[in-house]
Amino acid sequence: MNPQITTPATEFVRRFSSTRRGASSARKVALGQLDAWGIPHGSERSDTAALVVAELAANAVLHGHVPGRDFELRLVLGTVLRIEVADTRAERLPSRPGPEAVGGCAESGRGLLLVAALATAWGVEERPPRKTVWAEVGV
Repeated sequence: MNPQITTPATEFVRRFSSTRRGASSARKVALGQLDAWGIPHGSERSDTAALVVAELAANAVLHGHVPGRDFELRLVLGTVLRIEVADTRAERLPSRPGPEAVGGCAESGRGLLLVAALATAWGVEERPPRKTVWAEVGV
């Protein structure tokens, strides 16, 4: 047994169509799964997770869409909740939001800034032909 692992993790994985409807469904399904795991709808933890899932799924649809390919949502509940969204555009990596995202007039580009503010950590893992954007939030 690995002495570094102190709490067993619970995992949920599902694929969604790479559409706005798919992104919306991912958020709703994630909320249902969290509720089943004892994180009730409307709680601060549930609302935080919903925002992170919504942003990551929307980014997968907007920036990671490949016709005919789905995106994947993975939730791992352990000492933290890890939210992962994988798409098939490994060559299009997100960049860390800069100061222009805060005060600029751009209509987009603030989603990862929101994720960074809500998550204890976030990042990107390249697994060609896919990339996975992940965030961890406290539970």
